[in-house]
Amino acid sequence: MDGFWSEVYSALRAEFADVPDAGEATRILVRLCMAVVLGGLIGYEREAAGKAAGLRTHMLVALGSALFVLVPLQAGVPLADMSRVLQGLIAGIGFLGAGAILKQSDEAHIKGLTTAASIWMVAAIGVAAGLGRETTAVIATVFTLIILQILWRWK
Repeated sequence: MDGFWSEVYSALRAEFADVPDAGEATRILVRLCMAVVLGGLIGYEREAAGKAAGLRTHMLVALGSALFVLVPLQAGVPLADMSRVLQGLIAGIGFLGAGAILKQSDEAHIKGLTTAASIWMVAAIGVAAGLGRETTAVIATVFTLIILQILWRWK
C-alpha cells in the first residue's frame, strides 16, 4: 500500500509542477488578481449605472482574458505566436458583447453599445494584466472609468 500512496503523491506533484517556484506563483497570482480587481472596478461602475452586465460579468471576462494569455505563455508559446490566441479571444469577446446589444423596434434606438464596449475593454485590460503589463492595464482602467463616469454627461 505504501507504493500506491507514493505513486499518488508523485502523480499529484507532477500535475502541479507548472509552477516551479514561489516567484512564478506570485507572478501568476498578481496578474490574475490584477485582472479581477480592474475588471471589477469597471463592472461595479456598470452595475451602479443599472446595466445588465455588471460586476461579476466584467470580473469573469477580465479573468478569462488574462488566463487565456497567461497559460500559453507558461506553456512556452512564443510571444510572436500569441497573435492567434489574441485573435480568437477578440472574436469570442465580440460575440459576448453582441449579446449585450439590443435593437429596439424603432430603428434609431439601440441599447447596450456602451456595455458591449466596456466588455471588450475589460477583455483588453485582462490581456494586458495577463501579459504582465499591469501599469498599462491600470492606466486603461482609469481611462475607461473616466469615459464611463464623466464623459457620458456631455452627450
